Amino acid sequence: MENVHLVPEEEEDDLYTGYNDYNPTFDSEDLHNDVGFQQAVRTSHGRRPPMTAKYPGTAIGGRPIGTAYGSRIPVGTAMGRPMTGAVQDGAARPMTAVRAAGYSSSIARGSVFDPLGQAKGPAPPLEKQNEDTPEEKIKILEKKVNDLIEESCLAHARGDLQLSLEKAKEAGRKERALVRQREQTGTADHINLDLTYSVLFNLANQYANNDMYTEALNTYQVIVKNKMFNNAGRLKVNMANIYFKQKNYTKAIKFYRMALDQISNAHNAMRIKIMQNIGVVFIHMGQYSDAITSFEYIMSESPNIKTGFNLILCYYAIGDRERMKRAFQKLICVPLDIDDEDKYIPANDDSHANMVIEAIKNDKLHQMERERKALAEKYIMTSAKLIAPAIESSFAAGFDWCVDMVKGSQYVELANDLEINKAITYLRQRDFKQAVETLKMFEKKDSRVKSAAATNLSFLYFLEKDYDQADRYAELAMSADRYNPAALINKGNTVFVKEDYEKAAEFYKEALRNDSSCTEALYNLGLTYKRLGRLEEALDCFLKLHAILRNSAQVMYQLANLYEMLEDPHQAIEWLMQLTSVTPTDAQVLAKLGDLYDNEGDKSQAFQYYYESYRYFPSNISVIEWLGAYYIDTQFCEKAIQYFERATLIQPTQVKWQLMVASCYRRSGNYQKALETYKDIHRKFPENVECLRFLVRLCTDMGLKEVQDYATKLKKVEKMKEIREQRVRSGRESSARGRREGSAGSGSSSSPINTPPLRASVSRSEAKYSPVLQQGRDSGQSNHGTSAKGERLSVKLKTLPGSNEPYEASTQQEIDASYVDPLGPQMQRPKTAVRKRTEEDEFADEELGDDLLPE
Repeated sequence: MENVHLVPEEEEDDLYTGYNDYNPTFDSEDLHNDVGFQQAVRTSHGRRPPMTAKYPGTAIGGRPIGTAYGSRIPVGTAMGRPMTGAVQDGAARPMTAVRAAGYSSSIARGSVFDPLGQAKGPAPPLEKQNEDTPEEKIKILEKKVNDLIEESCLAHARGDLQLSLEKAKEAGRKERALVRQREQTGTADHINLDLTYSVLFNLANQYANNDMYTEALNTYQVIVKNKMFNNAGRLKVNMANIYFKQKNYTKAIKFYRMALDQISNAHNAMRIKIMQNIGVVFIHMGQYSDAITSFEYIMSESPNIKTGFNLILCYYAIGDRERMKRAFQKLICVPLDIDDEDKYIPANDDSHANMVIEAIKNDKLHQMERERKALAEKYIMTSAKLIAPAIESSFAAGFDWCVDMVKGSQYVELANDLEINKAITYLRQRDFKQAVETLKMFEKKDSRVKSAAATNLSFLYFLEKDYDQADRYAELAMSADRYNPAALINKGNTVFVKEDYEKAAEFYKEALRNDSSCTEALYNLGLTYKRLGRLEEALDCFLKLHAILRNSAQVMYQLANLYEMLEDPHQAIEWLMQLTSVTPTDAQVLAKLGDLYDNEGDKSQAFQYYYESYRYFPSNISVIEWLGAYYIDTQFCEKAIQYFERATLIQPTQVKWQLMVASCYRRSGNYQKALETYKDIHRKFPENVECLRFLVRLCTDMGLKEVQDYATKLKKVEKMKEIREQRVRSGRESSARGRREGSAGSGSSSSPINTPPLRASVSRSEAKYSPVLQQGRDSGQSNHGTSAKGERLSVKLKTLPGSNEPYEASTQQEIDASYVDPLGPQMQRPKTAVRKRTEEDEFADEELGDDLLPE
């Protein structure tokens, strides 16, 4: 303690006292003279480990230094002040200010370093909350209500409206149970009004989504009438929307105005939307002046595209030309608030900037901007097409005015599209010359417009069967834009009509590579494969097309026809059955089903479909003939009479139908009616041998006196027939002899051709009637048409008894070829979508292009 110097009290104010004093303890120059130090170096004292556990203290001042001569004493500071860890009066001074966290000099040797106290084991578990308390039960119930509201909203987002309504109802029940529980516990003052509002609002929304409008209105009324809910008056907008859906326009306007009164001017956007709704309701009510007032206010305060378009519609409805023009000018001046497309084009070699542009090029914001721009262009195009015929004396002058206005606006790109729509309007008015002239004006425009105009010109010339011009403009469209699928289709069509099917298929394939969703190219490719005989590839094309166009009657018919050509009648019947679900009144499809069932031997099903076909179109000769033969085959000759009488009305100069009527009367036992019918036939066709034979037979059986007269006529007619046949044979022999003489060397003279008129008539008649029933079908069908059907029915008729029956003896050679069907070939089938196509026209399915079609 003699080395410890206490600081005098009067020096306590001097903070820097003693810093310059010299302490001999730290003098290292006299260490070789220090006996204690030298002794410690020579003995084991210097190699002992420091005693850190016994004396807590700092690394320097708190641990006593032992020497060879005396006990360990703490070393004082330079001023003689006691060290931090010095023992005074037998008690160790606590070292708090200089002790590092987790370190202690008093830790026993060999102990584990554990500054965080992890060696003590895990913390004891938390005490479980007591869920039996009323407050905990209330909290759990509130959480269940919130979860049910969230599940209801998610179900609505997925489109499951029924589930969303059930969840909303369950949330309402849980919330009412929660309120009752709070009332029972005496905490009614703490009812969660926000939760009640959320439950009721969600329930009303789900009622409205499920078209339960009465329940939705009642729920909204509960919310609106409760004064404890803040801003509940805004929900009158929803109530007005429901009244609008119910077409209760008067109440809808009333509630819109009530909501408008309860919304302050600070919410201007909301007020504008309500005003727009009011204007739309006035349009539905036919009060265009009131609607104009609302829309004009909106266009002056916060103009937008939809309101501008509605305003033009109102002016058009009242026929105000000048205000239509002003409204159109306002419409094209509405700002879209979107970025320029040049922003998304890389302008330099900065890779980082290019990566950013690539990332935002197709993000949600850019997609929204494109949709907004497309919607604005649609409204402007529709407005121009609507008002063009009304604002000027002619629609051409009106279109020119609209084009001039658009060229001076931000929608300058629409000017060319308006010109093309002008050409399309000419087409609708059947003014093809003006349409062609308008489209030819685009030949010197930029590539996109030139390609569109040339595509339309090619389409027009193709319809006019000017295939050379169609090919020329198709080439021009392709040179302007090689990736235009409509141009490639038109080019393929011009090659198709030249029967170069392989090359046509290549153009259709290229169109599909450029636009995989181009249904016209896929349809035409299937028809091309069908012409080439590659039926499996054609089937694959039409199956793909059916996956895109599920209800296309033409595609279903082509699939049925291909399966029939592939000799799979069951699949053909299946596709025709699907086709009847799309076009149930198509008589030709029903007749085809009857034909297939007849080939399969199912007469009852065949009769059902033939009868349905006859019911929808009672002028199809092949159907009438089949039905008449069916009733004769089933021994119901009386029922067959009406069908053959119908055939007689359709083809009055065809003697065989009248002979069939008379034969049915005779078979049914009505000989008197049969005799009268035969006499009527004899008056119309006095040289008909079969009619005279049956007259002779009937008169003989009935014992009539006219039998001798008819027998004499029969002999004369048979004799004339023999003379005619003899002349035919002699004419053939002379012509054949002349050809032989000419081939033998005479050569210079041409022998006269004496063609029998009856034989030539048969040839012309068959050529005349055969394609009528084949119209709209492919020539590759094996048994679809008159010839196959006629042969099958002839076999049936010949199986009937009686060798001299008129319907057995009558042949095709006796049909009067001079007869012209009064109904015309187009009346042989109903005008349905499937029937409008002929095999030559079915591939011509190209459109004017999606961007060129009028709205």
